[in-house]
Amino acid sequence: MNKKLGFGIVIFCALCLFGGALIFANSETLPGTELVSGKIGALPKLSNQDIQPHKALYDIKMISSSNGSQIINISGTMYFEWKPTCEAWTTDHRFNLTYEYADSPAMRVTSDFSTWESLDGKLFNFSSRRSRDGDLYEEIRGQAERFEDGTGKATYTMPEGLEFDLPIGFVFPMQHTLDVIAAMKQPNAPFLNRTLFDGSDIEGPIEVNAFIGKPANAIARIDNVPKIDLGLLNGKARDVQMAFFPLLDNEVFASDYEMNALFHENSVISDMVIDYNEFSISQKLTALERVEKPLKCQ
Repeated sequence: MNKKLGFGIVIFCALCLFGGALIFANSETLPGTELVSGKIGALPKLSNQDIQPHKALYDIKMISSSNGSQIINISGTMYFEWKPTCEAWTTDHRFNLTYEYADSPAMRVTSDFSTWESLDGKLFNFSSRRSRDGDLYEEIRGQAERFEDGTGKATYTMPEGLEFDLPIGFVFPMQHTLDVIAAMKQPNAPFLNRTLFDGSDIEGPIEVNAFIGKPANAIARIDNVPKIDLGLLNGKARDVQMAFFPLLDNEVFASDYEMNALFHENSVISDMVIDYNEFSISQKLTALERVEKPLKCQ
């Protein structure tokens, strides 16, 4: 089983993406260069403007596999919700997947992953629980903080004693999402490189390279499902390609996996394909509704 399955949603929608940097979702703050550097220090406060908190349900299917792969099918669903409070962005991801193998019984895997990311970008709490055929096999909890110089540290309470130093310019998931949105609004900044920490596993930060593709007609590529609020999909959208690399292994030059996503400027992802070494999966939107923002915050 690949622990990163569905990580694109953790990164993006928390992708993100999903989910796994921010120069802020304001086009005036993003340099008009082809390569936007991730070497930044203190981050501005995250903004509610132009992005839409929402709930979404995705249907997950395997669409291809390589010769010799032991996995013959993957199917299931992922529920995703993210919303703002007056202090932070909160996300909740719930996976329910079935893995079918060529020479062993099928396996059902469930996963709950939640995050809390402060609006000032300084604090990030994360927790996850993964079960296999109903038996809990992994639990992760911890907190990451950003220092004044732009570096940070992630400290796990489960497993106890695990820590990672985070390099200058690293980002949390919501910061990465806003940075991608900012890049999408820039015609001269098609490539984005960031170091991301999302707390979804015990492997530490990763490097994410994103290529911002051409504008796309999302409505023409979505199934007309009654549970999908099409009002959230009729705005601007672009195809975004991302590659994810292990940050701590300098000898690895190939990406762990790659992703193609139909990404909207309001932060919704309506379609996604994730390519691993042995197989590819699709994540299709089957339900979508908006979540209201706080009415007033001091």
